[in-house]
Amino acid sequence: MTSLTDQELERYARHIVLPEIGGPGQQKLKRARVLIIGAGGLGAPVLGYLAAAGVGTLGIVDDDAVSLSNLQRQVIHGTDTVGMAKTGSAKAAIARINPHVTVEEHNFRLTADNAPALVARYDVVVDGSDNFETRYAVADACAAEKRPLVHAAVGRFDGSVTVLIPFETGTDGRPNPSYRDLFPEAPPPGLVPSCAVAGVLGALTGVIGTLQAMEAIKLIAGIGEPLVGRLLLYDALAARFDTIRYKKN
Repeated sequence: MTSLTDQELERYARHIVLPEIGGPGQQKLKRARVLIIGAGGLGAPVLGYLAAAGVGTLGIVDDDAVSLSNLQRQVIHGTDTVGMAKTGSAKAAIARINPHVTVEEHNFRLTADNAPALVARYDVVVDGSDNFETRYAVADACAAEKRPLVHAAVGRFDGSVTVLIPFETGTDGRPNPSYRDLFPEAPPPGLVPSCAVAGVLGALTGVIGTLQAMEAIKLIAGIGEPLVGRLLLYDALAARFDTIRYKKN
């Protein structure tokens, strides 16, 4: 049992009055270890909201430094942290948001070789990476180590979110789909331009990253229906959400 201090009870009062969360759910959040891949556009709101929610330990994987062009969307960083490692900048921001949260910095690029051992140290993984090589490495490691993965992607004015738990079965008794069922192979190089090339609306990453944080909290607290086998699509210009169902091949 992870007890909550008087200060934590006051801090999380609006969670604790929710019957779906309550004291037991808040204790689950405090015990939880969540790994966030990337402290960029998606990782910024994920880190901020999970820290505010009281997730006990946040691991941050990022080998980049804060640049001025990041600040239009990566709201966990500030002008005063330009040039600083993103992991360190994010850690400092999290300390201001919630001093009860432990931050573990992983200042390197995630690869297929180092992902499994790192993923195994956490309970839930949230992928905010911006390239298919990392996405496949994270998804494969999470499947092998039996860790739920909250995946998202953004570009220009559109975003998507899904939850991957391929090592479990659904209510129909069939195995849940994996990332490779959704995307069997990466698109050819250059087909999907990066945000640096195509651009991205800053607030879009806030919408999608916040949805990722919501899914992570649901997984930790064991509430609601996670986006398993469902790809949630958001069109910012049309202000429209659509859901596509997908299954294991």
